[in-house]
Amino acid sequence: MTAAHHQLDARHLLCPLPVIRTQDFVQTLQAGDILVVLCTDPGAINDIPAWSRINGHQVLETSEHDGEIRITIKVCSPDTGNPAE
Repeated sequence: MTAAHHQLDARHLLCPLPVIRTQDFVQTLQAGDILVVLCTDPGAINDIPAWSRINGHQVLETSEHDGEIRITIKVCSPDTGNPAE
């Protein structure tokens, strides 16, 4: 099965909304899917990766350019922490 790629625009939202929107979006995805979160809240560069680790998802990349933060997450199975069953 091929992983689907998704993007979440959480720009111009302040804490805790980028994390909440990420959590809600991830619940609609399948293990192995890739989610790119775009945000401008500087706290998100730490908060979203922390949320990902706590919930067993894998952060593939974080970057920041001109005030825009881009966080790429691989959705993992909540039971095993694996990207695909």
